[in-house]
Amino acid sequence: STDWLSFSSKSGAGNGRVVIHASKCEQNKRTATVIIKGNNISRQLIVTQTTNGNESYAKSFLTFTVKGVSFNMVFVEGGTFQMGATAEQGEDAEDNEKPVHSVTLNNYYIGETEVTQELLQAVMEQRPTSDGEQWNNRDGLGSNKPAYYISWDDCQAFIKDLNALTGRTFCMPTEAEWEFAARGGTKSKGYKYSGSNTLDDVAWYYGNSNYHYEGNIAVNDGSHDVATKQPNELGIYDMSGNVFEWCSDMEGDYSFDEQRNPIGSTTISNDRIYRSGGWFVVAQCCRVSFRGHWPSYARNYGPIGLRLALQ
Repeated sequence: STDWLSFSSKSGAGNGRVVIHASKCEQNKRTATVIIKGNNISRQLIVTQTTNGNESYAKSFLTFTVKGVSFNMVFVEGGTFQMGATAEQGEDAEDNEKPVHSVTLNNYYIGETEVTQELLQAVMEQRPTSDGEQWNNRDGLGSNKPAYYISWDDCQAFIKDLNALTGRTFCMPTEAEWEFAARGGTKSKGYKYSGSNTLDDVAWYYGNSNYHYEGNIAVNDGSHDVATKQPNELGIYDMSGNVFEWCSDMEGDYSFDEQRNPIGSTTISNDRIYRSGGWFVVAQCCRVSFRGHWPSYARNYGPIGLRLALQ
């Protein structure tokens, strides 16, 4: 029951607000889900109240529907964090994750999951294939599996079409936005992986994906349906496994300088940053600070997909 909640609306120049009012809480704790619907978008809030009257929004996200396919964008409250090879990364940290440096970000939204094959197909009007054509999906086809074997350039075409369909400005997350969200944002508990220090709880990777070779033949699909492991502190899934994920940044080194909303290296390079982990890699490559780079045109260098961002 949500009879303990009431609502009022306020409007202003170019925007509107819904104000949520909660009656006095006589229970230890209660939770309600509030959905605010628009034409092709809805915003969902999970409201938790305790006996002392405090309210918290455990998870706030927007839901978009494109050609019958829905996907969620989770709100990430901005803040300041230490980016790179922080202490919990231990001896697994690599040189390109150093030095640790302070980064401050504004509010933004990021995909609750990787972009799925179903969403890719709806937007691009082309089904992933397993025969080497276009979206080369040779390690498992399925609506709820992540899209992968796509290049950074492919992602730009997808985002362009998605923006045309929605009238919004989706993009790839910057490397800093990706890492902040993976760490749990302002709710971070300092985990080595995204959502846990126990990788099996939150990620599909080489150790649990059942993906292996017999001779030169891959046995079992490597990819798994999205959101089948535990989410992190922000309610975001798969940021330490399943597929690598492209970021917007060009490849470059870190510095000690404090940064605000960094966009990565300004040195022109064909290589773009990727993050996350994958069904085919070991635990070291699934950490929240792990980073790699591939040429922007590379499609078959490895199973790599993307996660959307929205300002």
